[in-house]
Amino acid sequence: MKIFITGIAGMIGFHSARHFASKGWQVTGVDNFNTYYDPTLKEDRANILLKEHGIKTLYGDIQNPPCYREEMNKADVVLHLAAYANPRHSLEEPQHYINTNITGTQRIIEVCEEASVPVVYASSSCVMHGQPLPWNEHDRPSHQNNPYGWSKRSNECQFMHSKIVRSAGLRFFTVYGPYGRPDMALFKFTDQIVKGQTLTLYNYGDMKRDFTYVQDIVNGIELVVNKAVEDTDTYHEIYNIGYGEQINLIDFVEEIEKNLDRKSTRDLVAKHPADVPETWSDTTKLQKLGYKPTTSVREGIREFVSWYKQYYGVN
Repeated sequence: MKIFITGIAGMIGFHSARHFASKGWQVTGVDNFNTYYDPTLKEDRANILLKEHGIKTLYGDIQNPPCYREEMNKADVVLHLAAYANPRHSLEEPQHYINTNITGTQRIIEVCEEASVPVVYASSSCVMHGQPLPWNEHDRPSHQNNPYGWSKRSNECQFMHSKIVRSAGLRFFTVYGPYGRPDMALFKFTDQIVKGQTLTLYNYGDMKRDFTYVQDIVNGIELVVNKAVEDTDTYHEIYNIGYGEQINLIDFVEEIEKNLDRKSTRDLVAKHPADVPETWSDTTKLQKLGYKPTTSVREGIREFVSWYKQYYGVN
C-alpha cells in the first residue's frame, strides 16, 4: 500500500511516515519547509526519513498541485497534515491560515476527487471551543475564537461536502513528543527552563489540557487510515484523538522541572484571547476501532526531555 503525507516534515507527519514505513507501506510526501519555526528541525526530520527509510520529501506548497499531483495520484490513501499552526499566532497573521489551511486544503480535495483517493486529514480539538466537557464529535461546534480554529472547522465542512469517496477528520488534542514543534508548551517550557528564561503562564496558570503523546496519535491515525483503505462505503467521518485525561498546567510544568532537575521562574498573566481554559477528549468513537492510548504524561515528558537533551547537547 502507498500513503502520501502532506506536511511530512512536520512533527506528526514525520512520526507517521516512520510508523507506516515500519509497517511496510510505501511512503512519500510533500512539505514547503516554511519558516514559521526554525526549518532546520524540519530538514532534520526529512533527512532522517530519507536516510533511515528511503522516504523522499517533495519540496512544494499544497496550494500548487503540479508539484505533488503525480505522486498523490499513485497513493491508496492521502494523510493530509499540512497546515499553518498555532491558535495564538493566527490572531496576528490570519491570512496565512486562509491561504494554507483553507485554500491549500481545497487544492488537495480537488486532486483527490479527480483520482478517487480517500483522505484522512488533520482537524483540531479547538473547533469544539464552547462545548460542554468532555468534548465529543456530536455537539455542533460554535463560533471559533481564532482564525486557526475556524480554518480547521472550515476543513471539516470542505471535506464533508466534497466528492471524495471517503474522508475522516482527526481532532487532535495537544500533541507532544520528540521532534515536536518549538511553539508547543512542552518544547517551549523545556527550552526556557534550560536557558533560564521566565515562563509565561496564561490564565494565571489555571489551565487544563488533554496532552496526547505523539505515538498514541500515530496509532490512532493508523486505525483510521486502515479503515479508509479497507472500506468500500462512501463516508465523511470525524474522530477525536486524545489521551482522555485532563492535566493541570502547573503540574505539567513541575514534571518538566523534575526531568531537567531545574526550577523555573514564572510570570502568571491573564488569559490569552485565543485560548480556552480546559480541553478534554471523549474518544469513545475511536475506541470502537481499537484506539487505546498508553503513554502517560509523566512517561511522555521523560521521553521528550531525553530527546531534547540529546538533540541540543544539554547535560
